[in-house]
Amino acid sequence: MENKPTHIANKMESISLQIPSLPENIRIVESFIDNVKEQYNIDDDIYGNILIAITEAVNNAIQHGNKCNPSKNVVLSLQLMDDAVRFTVKDEGVGFDFHHIPDPVSPENLDKIGGRGVFLIKHLADEVHFKDSGREVEMIFYVN
Repeated sequence: MENKPTHIANKMESISLQIPSLPENIRIVESFIDNVKEQYNIDDDIYGNILIAITEAVNNAIQHGNKCNPSKNVVLSLQLMDDAVRFTVKDEGVGFDFHHIPDPVSPENLDKIGGRGVFLIKHLADEVHFKDSGREVEMIFYVN
C-alpha cells in the first residue's frame, strides 16, 4: 500500500508518521521533512526552521514525553494548507506544564545544559499551540 497524502474537503493534504520512541528515529523524521520539502516545493528559508523545530519537538516527545520507551509512539502529522504548513507532534507521556517553562536566556539559566527546545520551537515557528496537557504541540509555518 502506498503512503500517499489524504485529500481533505478544504483542499488540505494530510500525512502522518508514527515512530517508536527511540532517539535514532530522529533520522526518519529528518527524511520525512526532506521528502515534504521536495514534494511540496517548500522554500529553503522556511525549510531550516521547520527541520529544527520539528526534530526538536519529536526529540522532546521521545525523551521527555515517552522517556525513550520503545513501546510508546510519537505521531508526527502534517497538514498542507494554501498559505501554511501545520505540523503536530503527539506523545504518550504524562504531559508538562507548558505555561511555566524557565526562560533559557535569563542569566540564571544561561549555563544550563538543555532547556532550550521549547524556546527554539517558539522562535522558529510562526505559531505554536500546546494541547492535551502538553502531550501535543502544533506548529504552524506560513509559506506565503
